[in-house]
Amino acid sequence: MMIRNFSLLLLLALASCTMQTEQSTGSPESTNSPGIGDLALADYRPISAYNIPRSQIQKAAYPVIDVHSHDYAGNQEEIDLWVETMKEAGIEKTLILSTQTGAGFDSVHAKYAMYPEEFEIWCGIDFTGYDSDEDWIKNAIAELERCHALGAKGVGELGDKGEGLLYSKPTPAFGLHVDDPALRPFWKRCAGLGMPVNVHIAEPIWMYEEMDSHNDGLMNAWTWKVDLSKENILDHQGLMTSLENVVARNPNTTFIACHFANCSHDLEILGAMLDKHSNLWADIAARYAETAPIPRHVNAFYEKYQDRLLYGTDMGMNQEMYGLTFRILESEDEHFYENDMFGYHWALNGFGLPYEILEKVYNQNAKKLFNSL
Repeated sequence: MMIRNFSLLLLLALASCTMQTEQSTGSPESTNSPGIGDLALADYRPISAYNIPRSQIQKAAYPVIDVHSHDYAGNQEEIDLWVETMKEAGIEKTLILSTQTGAGFDSVHAKYAMYPEEFEIWCGIDFTGYDSDEDWIKNAIAELERCHALGAKGVGELGDKGEGLLYSKPTPAFGLHVDDPALRPFWKRCAGLGMPVNVHIAEPIWMYEEMDSHNDGLMNAWTWKVDLSKENILDHQGLMTSLENVVARNPNTTFIACHFANCSHDLEILGAMLDKHSNLWADIAARYAETAPIPRHVNAFYEKYQDRLLYGTDMGMNQEMYGLTFRILESEDEHFYENDMFGYHWALNGFGLPYEILEKVYNQNAKKLFNSL
């Protein structure tokens, strides 16, 4: 009897020691584990442990036309530095999507005037009076023609994440979407002037989902989340419908759906529109992180739509940024992270695109598109 009691006491003592050890060291599953439970998701910075090839691509395989950039340079010195970086990276031309009209457009155009071969400036739409003046569309067309005469080669980037076209300056157009009948004369004039229209429709799907533990892109989604509780706001599907409506109803106007039309989660949505509408193109700007986790699927998409995709960046003007885009497009690197440029937690992979596709995406498609206009 005493032996059994002693054994029981020994087991209880060992169990107590084990519990104390687990409490002091913690386990990854424990919510109060030191360094785990206190780790903010935004501070998670994994480093790949795999000993596999790592590519450093400083210059693109072919000369590049960057169809999606912005007025990042603050002064002439920064513009000069940008041009040097472009030369080192193999960037032949950069399109500055100014979103500006009026004096704002004039200022941006003058700012880059020293480099007419390296930079091309696009304008926005003047929405002044869109909700009160019946002649506003005539004024908007007149301003479009003025910007075109000054040198604007296209319109954009127009932006609608659900509340309306809010990117163009000086006046955001709340509640006005790209397929609104009031804009039909404007799109027609764009076609007449040979000016393509770059449209930012929606955001990646994670920004429309619940901000909870099931959201696959939570780290970035939280920053760019879209509040669907707002009155008269369009959801992701509603915005895709507005994009297809404007493309279908204006077959003579060329539209560029930037960022893969924000359909990285389901590229078949974009593919179906490309199949039906020859006046629709897509740029790949700023969606490298959203597509690099699924390289085989995305590679097949590039293969199928290799004649309709356009290279773009939308991520600044430094050498590291360009090099990262080249690495994702050209290399077959696997499981690498980029925590500073992208706000996701997942690992990236290279697509290893064939050279004939790279040349089209880097420059041939842009040349074909712009020459046709």
